[in-house]
Amino acid sequence: MSESAPEPTKSERRLSSTEVLLLTLACSVVTANAYYIHPIISEVARSFDVGHGLIGIVPGANQIALALGVFLILPLGDRISNRKLVTVTVTGQFLSITGMAFAQDFRLFTLASTVLGFFTIAPYLLPTYASKRIDPARLGAVTAMLTTGIIGGILVARAGAGIVAELFGWRTVYYIAASFMLVVSILLPFLMDEREAGHDTQPKQGYFSLLLSMAGLVKRYPEILLSGTIQGLGFGVFLSVWMGLGLHLPDMGYGVDVVGYLAAFSILNLFTTPWLGRLADNIGPYKSRMIFASVNLIGVLLLWPMGHSVWLLIVPVMLMTLVGPAVDITNRMTFLSLAPEIRTRLMTVYIVMMFIGGGISSSAGTAVYDLAGWAGNAVLAGVMSATLVVLCGVAWAWRGRATE
Repeated sequence: MSESAPEPTKSERRLSSTEVLLLTLACSVVTANAYYIHPIISEVARSFDVGHGLIGIVPGANQIALALGVFLILPLGDRISNRKLVTVTVTGQFLSITGMAFAQDFRLFTLASTVLGFFTIAPYLLPTYASKRIDPARLGAVTAMLTTGIIGGILVARAGAGIVAELFGWRTVYYIAASFMLVVSILLPFLMDEREAGHDTQPKQGYFSLLLSMAGLVKRYPEILLSGTIQGLGFGVFLSVWMGLGLHLPDMGYGVDVVGYLAAFSILNLFTTPWLGRLADNIGPYKSRMIFASVNLIGVLLLWPMGHSVWLLIVPVMLMTLVGPAVDITNRMTFLSLAPEIRTRLMTVYIVMMFIGGGISSSAGTAVYDLAGWAGNAVLAGVMSATLVVLCGVAWAWRGRATE
């Protein structure tokens, strides 16, 4: 079932700790763009005079477009320079988020957000880029570091956007985001290598051959489908809950800044996620994933009974915040230890499934809230989270039989 990566040669340059840190910061900025709307979704809806059900199209289309962009662009990471791909896609992000900041029509705003999703490739290309340039023994720790950067971006987006929007209006959020993206689009290409480490002499497949080859890889490594489905459900739970919170708390009489304050508890992940990554290195991704998913389910089941108080909501939010990213780390560990030349395409399958789940759940979260309020939103998250736990158990048992 597994195919280990070949041992790197001594001539291959390894990423320094400083470079890993800078890549982590870049992950933060490029990831944040998709999450600014979470705490301010009610303000954006009010500004464009659209209902709760319709506003869910914006994050939903963004996630579906991201899945399409990942499918069409990310496989090129196994064929051409990752640096070139990142240069093009972060520039596309800068232009599209600038369009969101200045759009005066809901359709144009939605279009710009959708294009933004299509170009949001860097957070999913950088982990595979880094995995080829580190010692295999550090895979969990470095993956956790980059995931911490993604979490930091989500934290800044969800906490900062609510506070900034309450004080200066929601468009200011996107003015600031566009400025960050301008800096990243200039600096990130200088940080990355132009040539792929250790693979310059290998024959390269054509573009359509790369796309078609993913079907063969899925057949050869069917477990990627389980990991992708698990992550699609986990990400879907996350997005549906935060779409609901972005509408529920204002309906309770709180400003969008309170949504941001609640999201600020994600700062815990900056400290816990690297530790959980090292834990996964020690006890293995399958067992640790089952543990993390079970804790996540406990948090989700507390959403409904505690949803009438912003103070009580802190408990389930903290539980979900603690282990949600760890599920992603363990999912990635199941395939990022395979041969370097196939990792980007396996990541493509994984991310496409993740964002299909996220896109459907984003729209479903606001639609269900519109129909059944917070109770409906909590039930939706509970069903998805319970299914996630079952699939983690299936994957653990399957892996146990495969290694006997």
